[in-house]
Amino acid sequence: MSSNIPPSHVQIKRAYETPAQDDGTRILIDRLWPRGVKKEVLALDQWDKELAPSTELRQWFGHDPARWTEFQQRYAEELRAHAPALDALRALSRKGRITLVYGAHDEIHNNAVALRDILLAPTAH
Repeated sequence: MSSNIPPSHVQIKRAYETPAQDDGTRILIDRLWPRGVKKEVLALDQWDKELAPSTELRQWFGHDPARWTEFQQRYAEELRAHAPALDALRALSRKGRITLVYGAHDEIHNNAVALRDILLAPTAH
């Protein structure tokens, strides 16, 4: 059996976008709650702070596109220390659609994009 996750099973959405019926399991993957968004409006199933970048990494990155490649590498390294949580997220995404919810303004250079890439990369197990 393939351990790869279908790309259609992992979507990303800003916390400021309206939740949709087809979002599947909605998971906030930021360490900080999105500014100005009420809990009920966000309609989360989970808040997985463990899979968010560390405060130090987030501050270093500062959503600077020039630091994007290095951010992705550092973030992947941090996630190795949280393998059980990452494996649980992989298992959930194999079963059905998940939506990684994030608060950043930059829709191209953020931890949700990086985490989606990590989840969709071929795995050995």
